[in-house]
Amino acid sequence: MSRASIKGISKCFACLLAAAIVAMPLAAFAQTKIVYHSNKFKPGDDVKLGRQAAAEAEQQFPLLRDSEVTAYVEKVGQRLVASIPAEFQHSEFRYYFKVINASDINAFALPGGPMYVNRGMIEAARTEGEMAGVMAHELSHVALRHGTAQATKAQKYGLLAGILGVGGAILGGPAGAAAQIGSQGVGVYFLKYSREYETEADLLGARIMANAGYDPRDLANMFRTIEAQGGGGGGFLSDHPSSKDRYARINQEAQYLRVRETTRDDTEFRAIKERLRRYPRAQTMAEILRNGERYPADNNGNNYPSNPPRGRVEYPSSRFRNYAEFNVLQVSVPENWRELSDQGSSVWFAPEGAYGSTNGQVVYTHGVNVGTARPSSRNLQQAPNEFVSALQQGNGNLRARSNYQRTYVDGRNALSIALSNTNEATGRAEIVNIVTAQLRSGDLFYLITVAPESDYNNYQNTFQNILRSVQFND
Repeated sequence: MSRASIKGISKCFACLLAAAIVAMPLAAFAQTKIVYHSNKFKPGDDVKLGRQAAAEAEQQFPLLRDSEVTAYVEKVGQRLVASIPAEFQHSEFRYYFKVINASDINAFALPGGPMYVNRGMIEAARTEGEMAGVMAHELSHVALRHGTAQATKAQKYGLLAGILGVGGAILGGPAGAAAQIGSQGVGVYFLKYSREYETEADLLGARIMANAGYDPRDLANMFRTIEAQGGGGGGFLSDHPSSKDRYARINQEAQYLRVRETTRDDTEFRAIKERLRRYPRAQTMAEILRNGERYPADNNGNNYPSNPPRGRVEYPSSRFRNYAEFNVLQVSVPENWRELSDQGSSVWFAPEGAYGSTNGQVVYTHGVNVGTARPSSRNLQQAPNEFVSALQQGNGNLRARSNYQRTYVDGRNALSIALSNTNEATGRAEIVNIVTAQLRSGDLFYLITVAPESDYNNYQNTFQNILRSVQFND
């Protein structure tokens, strides 16, 4: 082959190469390369550590028990999870999303998938994209396995046990909040990610957003939104410094990303924010932890005074707050009453001063218990008898004051019975009223009201309003 032919071929090859370069997406050259860090742990270890840390977190922080809000956050979260690049997907991980009833503008994710979004972060975001940006950033720490990578790095400092106590990924507010969950001996440095890890989470978070159809610049915009609202009270920005540089870096990366086409619609997001506005003010993480130090938590994550209930009980507010329970009903209670989990299918609502513990048992003097039970019979008369008899077997002081009375709950046939009792903690006589109705599944719905006999007339209207508010969605 002649030199001229070779020269011609070379020119043609150069032209083709140039054309190929022009035709290739700019992202192929401009996207920052992200790689895993050294990690001595297996992905299954992340899952185990994350579950442990999640259990500890839920002992410390109050979850927002609103199925509509939680379902919405879960939907956005799973949309982001499905958009994690394939090289950072882990089949062992199980991502789920819960909302903490705290005002700090923050969120944190734990190894293996558990993620907690503060109510304050949702309320602060201007768009769903901004909320998704914070979530995508935190998910990126999980996908990149930063928690166990950081634990691997910490082994040479002899602090591994403490870091594993928090899963290496708690970012919920002030350093004291994170330290409260894990070992008190762990340095604050190890409860936060390095600048390198934060940058990587920003960049991968931007890619996840683009893959999910969100504008990745919304993650950068969230920094500005938080700053405009005063910095978030020690939350996301304080845990994630140098927001100005990161804002520029995210926007630089965003220009090389191709956003999957999708229709932007914040209607549902605005409805969720409006729903949250109807709740009373949420506490800060610091306030929650102070209360948690004063009141030990029970096995269901509730904080009860360690002494029997005594003193003044706040009178029921005339303003009511809505709750969704067990995916089968909604109920409204005075807004100054607290929701306290009892068991998986039971919840108490009670005012401050009306609950405490004695002899290792939780005791209520005023309040409402709502729940479902699985009777052995579907007979409308036999099932309530079975339920009440079981209560009496557990409490020998419980005596019927009347026969069953027919009533209605949300248009369904129901039965009501009044009983008398002597409160285990105060020794005072009290009236207990039980209303039962049958759910379509055959389970028994029950609503139990309790108040001292001397106070019952003052609470009767409140109890009736609560009963009338019940709406079934089974």
